[in-house]
Amino acid sequence: MEAVTRRTTLAGVLGLAATACAGEDPAAQDGPTPAPTTSPSATTAPTTSPTTSPSASPTAPPLPEPPDRVSLPTLMREDFAGGRVTRVRQVAVTDAYTRWEVTYPAGGTTVSGVLLRPAGPGPFPAVVLNHGYIEPSVYVTGQGLSREQDALARAGFVVLHTDYRGHAGSDAAGELERETRLGYTRDTLHAVGSVKRLPYVDPDRVAMLGRSMGGGVTLNALVAQPGAVRAAVLYASVSSRFVDNLEQFTIPGRPEAARRLYDRFGTPAEEPTFYAGLSSRTYFDRVAAPVLIHHGSLDDTCPLRWSEQTQRLLVRDGVASVLRVYEGEQHAFIPQWQQSMDRTVRFLRRRLRA
Repeated sequence: MEAVTRRTTLAGVLGLAATACAGEDPAAQDGPTPAPTTSPSATTAPTTSPTTSPSASPTAPPLPEPPDRVSLPTLMREDFAGGRVTRVRQVAVTDAYTRWEVTYPAGGTTVSGVLLRPAGPGPFPAVVLNHGYIEPSVYVTGQGLSREQDALARAGFVVLHTDYRGHAGSDAAGELERETRLGYTRDTLHAVGSVKRLPYVDPDRVAMLGRSMGGGVTLNALVAQPGAVRAAVLYASVSSRFVDNLEQFTIPGRPEAARRLYDRFGTPAEEPTFYAGLSSRTYFDRVAAPVLIHHGSLDDTCPLRWSEQTQRLLVRDGVASVLRVYEGEQHAFIPQWQQSMDRTVRFLRRRLRA
């Protein structure tokens, strides 16, 4: 397949990018269009059968063959043991917790982040946090989920917020690792392995929370390593279909990155199997942890229909999941954030019960 053909196809895609989210749902090919939500405050979408046990040892389907070395099935074959969490400096002491800047190993990469330890001896449950997109050149360690860090630590959870490679004090990230989010997925899975090594953490009670781009990273982690965490929470998540995110974010904001991706791997029309291999929804039958999804009805950054479709497909594949829709809430999640966090804490306490 010639590079010139790919560039020509990309030009057509670039011309359509501005209308990608204004017309027909680009994810409609993966299933029926979700019915509109009518609840004035929140909607609880169907869950799976009550026989689904969040604490049972997961039995994952056979590993799919990787469509390419750059794919989620490649991550399914990797080891994510993590390593020692190294304290760099103490940055805060409150009545409820101590906050540290830290580093931890992610394979051959060193990743920075923040660690919050509640007061007391433990053992504590823990939550790994995956932040949304912030331009790496201006990102500072621990940025993006400060409200969630504080609330969860005050609720008695150890919190490890990963900066991801290429951010703050982490080692550099390659462009492909960054644009496919596979590097970030590796970082959060190693964060899980690292937090489980802490002597004051109960390794059997670890969860994950991701916002926006971090929601997509969280979904990737759930399919790559079933059973790594016992529960997951998504806030205003990106799509579980990789091409949706390309059309919404990469092509309008970083067209040169999209062009390099298409030149190397082909366009989605030319190589659909490759892009399916980067889409978590392709492998939702592997998800073992229950999932709580929060999304605002007026989110114009990550449209609500993305979470509706993700949740519909999770249920189709037997995953215990709930979608909470917040009328009038936008992407930043401000007016109803406290309600969403109260629900998050209740969900995590219930699902991480020993």
